[in-house]
Amino acid sequence: MPSSIDRPPSTRPPLPQARAILHFYLHLAGFTATTLLLAWGLFALFFLALGGFSFDGLMHQLGNLTSRYIAASPERVASFKRIFVAAHLILVAGLIVLRRHRIVPSALSRRSEDHG
Repeated sequence: MPSSIDRPPSTRPPLPQARAILHFYLHLAGFTATTLLLAWGLFALFFLALGGFSFDGLMHQLGNLTSRYIAASPERVASFKRIFVAAHLILVAGLIVLRRHRIVPSALSRRSEDHG
């Protein structure tokens, strides 16, 4: 049985872990993207609920928020940004806790005997 020392230097063994690593990082990117989309959707749902679950109410609430943000002083804008970041972090943390079973991808299925 030849050892790895007998192998010519130009040939490298294939990297079987490369597929698994790529699969993990693609899954993690998908998990992150869907978690952020869910958090933004919860913000939209919050404003929709404030508006009485109607499109007109939603637009009224967003217009009210916009007018107050534009007229605010720099200190108040900074306070608004801190509140927004804190609320976003709390929502994302809560979603990660609720979706923790989806962080790590499920085990890759074994090759089917039909396909060799």
